[in-house]
Amino acid sequence: MSKPKPVIGITMGDPASIGPEIAVKALSEKSVYDSCNPVIIGDAGFVELIVKQLNLNLRVNAVSNVNDSMFKHGIADVYDLANLEINSLRIGEVSKLAGDASFKYVKKVIELALESRLDATVTGPINKESINLAGHKFSGHTEIYAHFTNTKKYAMLLVEGNFRVIHVSTHVSLRRACELVKKERIVEVTELISDACKNFGIENPRIAVAGLNPHSGDGGLFGNEEEFEIIPAIKEARSRGVVAEGPIPADTMFTKVSSGFYDGCVAMYHDQGHIPFKLKGFQWDSEKQQMKSVSGVNITLGLPIIRTSVDHGTALEIAGKGVASHQAMLLAIEYAVKMSKNINIKISGIQ
Repeated sequence: MSKPKPVIGITMGDPASIGPEIAVKALSEKSVYDSCNPVIIGDAGFVELIVKQLNLNLRVNAVSNVNDSMFKHGIADVYDLANLEINSLRIGEVSKLAGDASFKYVKKVIELALESRLDATVTGPINKESINLAGHKFSGHTEIYAHFTNTKKYAMLLVEGNFRVIHVSTHVSLRRACELVKKERIVEVTELISDACKNFGIENPRIAVAGLNPHSGDGGLFGNEEEFEIIPAIKEARSRGVVAEGPIPADTMFTKVSSGFYDGCVAMYHDQGHIPFKLKGFQWDSEKQQMKSVSGVNITLGLPIIRTSVDHGTALEIAGKGVASHQAMLLAIEYAVKMSKNINIKISGIQ
């Protein structure tokens, strides 16, 4: 007897952004319904407006209970918060209105997952400035999820094909990021990515750990974080059964990760990991003056619920133009489905 398809909650993201567009484009694909039962968390009236603008063959089904969803290709089920003043919304602009609505979509999808009404959650892009204008003092999705699930230890994992990178720190200043390079945290995220790789089907993953400083400090010439924090962390991770190597200078490590020499890697701060990741997954079409490829998945490890996301921003400059790629959204849904079928991933590698 086949198992029931997982129910996936998809937030429509910032309504002034490309978030609603990529959500409905994803739900127009039959392949999504072949693997899961998707429901958008957002504003049904606005979703219907987007569907009409894009001329998609979709009917919007507004629900106030996940169980009332139809889960049928051609019908976009929307858990309707009805919290958006559509006539006041300005597409492509940062605003308190958009920020408050998008925050509430995220909060609701978390609540539904914690109540076991959803098997996994997928988030569309939000705008941090808009969120904060609305009075919600969070620096991003990861922090919102951690707060409302009461999670203290968590990390951001980015996946694009065989490229997997986890971060010691994310949404902090560069100065603060250097201060957060500590042995305990490095061990924590190294174990998390190793366990996640095993749950992705890699039997004995090799994990590369980046240095913080140029040339990994060159024996202390350019900094001592490697000697006092990173090397001891790698030794500790190895003692716990993780196949970890490093510290490896970041300017050479990512080439090896991208080629598959390593199964995953640990970046010391946000941009150290994000820049090579986006170079791999994002491609610009200079002739058409638009992105021809926007792929990659953002997964939050350490949570009691599953959360995947597109790893691109709100792209306000192209919002409302109908040209946004939903490739990353399809990948995020795909990973949410994979993770929902594996209980080890469902608890994010924490045994």
